[in-house]
Amino acid sequence: MAGGGFATNGGSTVDFEAKITPIVIISCIMAATGGLMFGYDVGVSGGVTAMPPFLEKFFPAVYKKTVLEKGVDSNYCKYDNQGLQLFTSSLYLAGLTATFFASYTTRKLGRRLTMLMAGFFFIGGVIFNAAAQNLSMLIVGRLLLGCGVGFANQAVPVFLSEIAPSRIRGALNILFQLNVTIGILFANLVNYGTNKIKGGWGWRLSLGLAGIPALLLTVGAILVVDTPNSLIERGRLEDGKAVLRKIRGTDNIEAEFLELCEASRIAKQVKHPFRNLLKRKNRPQLVISIALQIFQQFTGINAIMFYAPVLFNTLGFKSDASLYSAVITGAVNVLSTVVSIYSVDKLGRRLLLLEAGVQMFLSQVAIAIILGFKVKDHSDDLSKGFAIFVVVLVCTFVSSFAWSWGPLGWLIPSETFPLETRSAGQSVTVCVNLLFTFVIAQAFLSMLCHFKFGIFLFFSGWVFIMSVFVLFLVPETKGVPIEEMTNRVWKQHWFWKRFIDDDDYVKDEKVAAAINNGYDPASQL
Repeated sequence: MAGGGFATNGGSTVDFEAKITPIVIISCIMAATGGLMFGYDVGVSGGVTAMPPFLEKFFPAVYKKTVLEKGVDSNYCKYDNQGLQLFTSSLYLAGLTATFFASYTTRKLGRRLTMLMAGFFFIGGVIFNAAAQNLSMLIVGRLLLGCGVGFANQAVPVFLSEIAPSRIRGALNILFQLNVTIGILFANLVNYGTNKIKGGWGWRLSLGLAGIPALLLTVGAILVVDTPNSLIERGRLEDGKAVLRKIRGTDNIEAEFLELCEASRIAKQVKHPFRNLLKRKNRPQLVISIALQIFQQFTGINAIMFYAPVLFNTLGFKSDASLYSAVITGAVNVLSTVVSIYSVDKLGRRLLLLEAGVQMFLSQVAIAIILGFKVKDHSDDLSKGFAIFVVVLVCTFVSSFAWSWGPLGWLIPSETFPLETRSAGQSVTVCVNLLFTFVIAQAFLSMLCHFKFGIFLFFSGWVFIMSVFVLFLVPETKGVPIEEMTNRVWKQHWFWKRFIDDDDYVKDEKVAAAINNGYDPASQL
């Protein structure tokens, strides 16, 4: 089949001994709280921007259109405001910039310290947002939160991929995305409650409660150990060996340790990781990682998650009903991500991506048809039955994204880059993701105003394109040790194998054989 599967060859396909130890589980849970913070930031912004007291204080023009002059503007255009979109999108612009610095700290200072820095940025951002007296303070807070997102999204997926045994790497890595969805649900529940507070200060509580996941990430980063890959990469061989022994739960770690040392030795020969990332042999990982990030945003998921309450308001739901509907979609998001944790290492990456493509495409087309007939510019004819059906379709779309493009958009890049370009590769991945997240966040309300119901047809067209891309160009990486991706995946793929030089392949085979025969790469570090 002209697809993206892999075939195992007769070369080195070592599966290292590794138990699922408590320290691995605890470390991954603590590290993945970076996703909790990210998710809360995504969910809280859409809720507070639907609260009249918040709009009255910071965005009086939008307040006037949505509260004081109802029915004057098109249903699709009443939230179209660049300042309001900047409140949401500024976080991702800051995250984009911070990622360049986070790549350096992840490589030179370690994954753990980078996560700690992310926690401090998050705490600073929460303080500014909760105490905001004007739009400037609000934006500064969002920018600090964005720096935290940049550092956390750089370090956490790499940390999870490196500390997890290969057979459950997918499930543990998806803990990051699971916490993103829990954060969104938590934010939606908080918004639903704080919207009922009299006195107009509920939005401050919504923004201030982000301090809980911020503190969890900070404390978690203090308590966890750094990864063996990171310690060895920084020359701390004995520490790396001790941590490897502890997280694998066995003394039989010599083969894995030597392979990590060899990977580190090769990585140290690379003086310019970003330049090396552009080499022909790294083309498959780079192209797939960039494409996955662009496609992930053009599913339309963040447009729905950022602005779920605003979107439901646009469709004619009352304020409480719109927040309640956002809570429902948030809950579906969490439950579906749990499905991914159980299925990703059993069914594989490709099957989940392809099934979700069909489900997302059909649900978005159905939403567009209903809105096209029922929601007009100055009146909506969305009966209770159709309103419930729209929520069901949105949940269908969210569920398929949550067990596929959501977690796998982060998992696949983090597990495919070799050590010498891993930090640089993850940096590019996060940068592209945040860039297109910023674009969608800044443009969605304006696009909704101009495209109207056609916005869902726009996103469904992209879903079709990305599904074709997965079918032909994304290989299966289930159960493959990170350091053996070249030999067992890229070298076997019908298209990407042309980018892998035979010299590199032979060299990897010789290194594996030398390690099996007792060669000690650690002596060369």
